[in-house]
Amino acid sequence: MTAHGILRLRSDVLAAVRRFFFEGDFCEVETPVLVRSPGMEPHLRAVAVGDRYLITSPEYHMKRLLARGMERIFQIVRCFREDERGRHHAREFTMLEWYRAGAGYEAIMDDCEHLIGALLPLHRGSANLDAPFERLTITEAFARHGGPDPAALPEDEFFRALVERIEPTLEKARPTILYEWPARYAALARLKPTDPSVALRFELYAGGLELGNAFDELRDAEEQRRRLLAEQAQRRRRGQEVYPIDEHFVAAVGAMPPCAGIALGLDRLLMLLAGAQHIREVQAFPEDEG
Repeated sequence: MTAHGILRLRSDVLAAVRRFFFEGDFCEVETPVLVRSPGMEPHLRAVAVGDRYLITSPEYHMKRLLARGMERIFQIVRCFREDERGRHHAREFTMLEWYRAGAGYEAIMDDCEHLIGALLPLHRGSANLDAPFERLTITEAFARHGGPDPAALPEDEFFRALVERIEPTLEKARPTILYEWPARYAALARLKPTDPSVALRFELYAGGLELGNAFDELRDAEEQRRRLLAEQAQRRRRGQEVYPIDEHFVAAVGAMPPCAGIALGLDRLLMLLAGAQHIREVQAFPEDEG
C-alpha cells in the first residue's frame, strides 16, 4: 500500500474501532498522559518529563474509573516506553485499552474475536484473521511444540522458549489466545481460584504478532501492594529506576467490581491489516522523522 493509502486505512480503522465500542454501549474516556507513577513491571522503562512520566499504559487511571462505578470503558491513547525500538516496537505508539465490569476475561476474548471480525472489511494484508480464534493454555501450547513444563522454567528460559518455540508457529495460524499463564507472570491479573499456580491472563496473537495482553483483574489491594513492592525490589536489584507506588491505584484495586480488561497495540493491528512489515510504515511520522 502507498503511504497515503495506509494513513487512510488508519483513519478508517480508528473510526471502525470507535463504532464497534459505541455499538457495544462502551464509554470512551480520557485519562492523564503525565503521571507520577508509571507501570512498575521490570521490563518497562518510562520516559521522564520533569518530575513526572509519560504513561506506559492508561491502566492505572482506567481502573480508578472502574472503582468509581464506570462499567464499560475504552480508550485510544498514545503511550511511551523508553528503549522500545524495532520492527514491531516504537517508543511512542497507540494503545487501545478496554475494560468490562461484571465480566471475566472470557468476555474480553470474545470482544477480541468480534472486534477483529468487524475490521475484516478493511483487511488488505495476508495474515489469517479469521474466527474462531484458537484458545490454548500456555501449558498446552508448550506441550504441542515439544517444550518443557513452562511453570518449571526460569524466567529467561520461559520467555526464550516462548519467542523461539511458540511464537514462530503462530505466524500462519489463525489468531490464537494463549491463556492461564504461570502465576509468577500474573502481573495485574488474579490467580485462578481452583488452581492458584496459574494466573487468569491471556495474550492475543495474530499473524505471529503479539497484539494484546489481558487480565481477569486482581481486586485484592493488599496483594496488589505486595506485587508492586516485589517489582520495586526487582527493579532495584537490576539497577533500574524505581518508580513510586500509586496509592490511588492501590485503593482503587480494592474497590473495583469483578472486571476484566485488555491493552491492545493498535499499530501492530494496523500492520496486519495493511500487510506492513515495519511499525514505521503505519505511522505518519516515525520517530526519526519527528
